[in-house]
Amino acid sequence: MASRHIKSFTLTSKKNWWLVEVDPEEDPTGSTHSFGSDHTAVAENTSIHTHAHSTTHGRYTHLATPIASRGETPPPSPPVYNPPRHPNSIFSFPTPTSYSAPSNPVANLSPIAFGSASELFKCIVKKPNVVQLEINGEMQSNAYDVTTQFLAELRVYTTVTRHRNIATFLGSLENVGMVLEYIDGRTLYDVIKVRPPLSRSQKIDYHNQLLDGLTHLHSFGLSHGDLSLLNVQVTNVSDTIKLLDFGRSVSSSSIYTSPDAEPVDPFKFLSHSSSGHKFHITVEQIHPGTRPFSAPEILRGECRDHRLADAYSFGVILVCLDRCESVDLKPWEQRKDLIPAGFLDGCEVFAERCGQYLRRWNQRRRLMREDLSDF
Repeated sequence: MASRHIKSFTLTSKKNWWLVEVDPEEDPTGSTHSFGSDHTAVAENTSIHTHAHSTTHGRYTHLATPIASRGETPPPSPPVYNPPRHPNSIFSFPTPTSYSAPSNPVANLSPIAFGSASELFKCIVKKPNVVQLEINGEMQSNAYDVTTQFLAELRVYTTVTRHRNIATFLGSLENVGMVLEYIDGRTLYDVIKVRPPLSRSQKIDYHNQLLDGLTHLHSFGLSHGDLSLLNVQVTNVSDTIKLLDFGRSVSSSSIYTSPDAEPVDPFKFLSHSSSGHKFHITVEQIHPGTRPFSAPEILRGECRDHRLADAYSFGVILVCLDRCESVDLKPWEQRKDLIPAGFLDGCEVFAERCGQYLRRWNQRRRLMREDLSDF
């Protein structure tokens, strides 16, 4: 294409858009030009490389351009976002506009201090941690898995409505990570090992809170995926259960592929919407969580109902809660859906219910809010 002279160009108030007036003497037709991504306009030894998006108003052309002009460098605004293969790109705005803070995110939180013009809150910042190791002469990285887990967790926090038994999501920090409420408490593992053991009413209360939070999560078609004593917090002041760590959560709307197959590329499912860019996962792998809480079908790589797998994990937690001690299962027996003799010994409250949760997946009891009771 022949070069065209530009009479003037001005940066508009719209970020990275230019008003460009083409010299009519250079165009016998008198028409106004829109420059595509492979076009170049030359004026006074200055080249302006434009992207494909352009609109014409009168003799002016709106052109998205990322390069310098007359010594000025406008900030880049690429029309198509191609994220780097690193988990931190999740939090490179404006990509995760859908991961912003919900409305009034601190509504149910108590400030730790007050200033003359502000309130102060404690919070947790959770950022990706990428590890690289050299194995057999090749560099290996957990970047894909870290990305997958952060996207799964963000999906839970931005899909599920608020619930007292699910940790509160406060938004995301650009180029850093997600922000969660600070929980002043201890893990459920720390709770059950304290002596004297829990009373019957305390066990029932924890059961009901756990069940309430999990069924709320399940109602949105999402699982927890790594339910264990360590991923449940109990607040110190009110003994409120808080579910957290949803990195192994999967969705009912996804297609499941074998966990032994090649890792699913999470960046493959970057989609665009009117509100911006959003990661929409359509193919997922169901990976084992913490032993011995993972369901047998997950250990075998055969899970097809992730919420039934959560029910199994819930059943093992109830055994620990009822016996007030941690338990273990031999993984080679657990894969075969075998529960060792005496496993439910010492369960005074939930023995029957635990047996229903620990059955083979196609005979297993689902988690239902109707099971909230006083036993």
